[in-house]
Amino acid sequence: MKRFEGRAALVTGASRGIGAAIAKRLAAEGAKVIAAARTADALDAVVAEIRSAGGAATACPLDLADSASIEAAAKSAIAAHGELHVLVNNAGVTEDNLILRMSRDAWDRVLSTNLTGVFLLTQAIVKSMVRKRYGRIVNVTSVVGLMGNAGQANYAASKAGLIGLTKSVARELASRNITCNAVAPGFIATAMTERMTEEARAKLSGEIPLERLGAAEDVAGVGGDGGVDRRVHGGQRLAGAAGSFVVRRVHGGHGGGNPGGVLGERGAAAVALGVRPLADVDRTGGRVFGDSAKIAFSGIALIVAHLRA
Repeated sequence: MKRFEGRAALVTGASRGIGAAIAKRLAAEGAKVIAAARTADALDAVVAEIRSAGGAATACPLDLADSASIEAAAKSAIAAHGELHVLVNNAGVTEDNLILRMSRDAWDRVLSTNLTGVFLLTQAIVKSMVRKRYGRIVNVTSVVGLMGNAGQANYAASKAGLIGLTKSVARELASRNITCNAVAPGFIATAMTERMTEEARAKLSGEIPLERLGAAEDVAGVGGDGGVDRRVHGGQRLAGAAGSFVVRRVHGGHGGGNPGGVLGERGAAAVALGVRPLADVDRTGGRVFGDSAKIAFSGIALIVAHLRA
């Protein structure tokens, strides 16, 4: 029996990139996937690919900047399957500019989709999860939500807010057997990063120990792996039975060094992309990643943070 046999999973931003990779990975593991996005043609192509591979998937139009669209998508998904077991909040937008030039509209548009939209969709879906006393929520945040990035004040704020939302939802719903975790990718080769110049991409790659940008499939593994490699916690792992005791974490992969596992019981750390001095790591107790002076992470790695109530 496949790990997600009989489970229904809603994945937002599933028409391309990380969302499409997660949707395909979950479907391959037996989940009935509801693939949601704004771009209908690209979404239909992902659903067709999943079906041709023997998986189960349906397309669901969704605009996270539109509350009516969010409500309609939630109702449709629950009505079609009776209940939802997994929610992957992956969809996001960027509208970059220096803070002196960033308009209020640009700020509002990014926050509306990346944070408010996630809140509204989670709120709508979680009602069904609470009734069934089961749910797995995975939020895809970003490296810039921890370290910031010039020209991305709106995007960084939205992703930092998503981490806070993740931890708060986890605390509220853990007693109902509903977990909420975040996956924080670094620089991934997607449509967003394709807009960068070759020079900028080469510079980024040179700062990553693996000397390459991550792939969407790397994040799909982080957001969905069943725990085959316990050093890389992924989308399927957090969404499946293996995530039943994982309640408040922000996970990332690692390829440039050995982080030595999760922090100690009461530890919490924020490790930036590439190499950062240990002095920059927030030591709140527990065992930090090791005794070396520096920690090397891959492009898809950001942090492994663990909070204990």
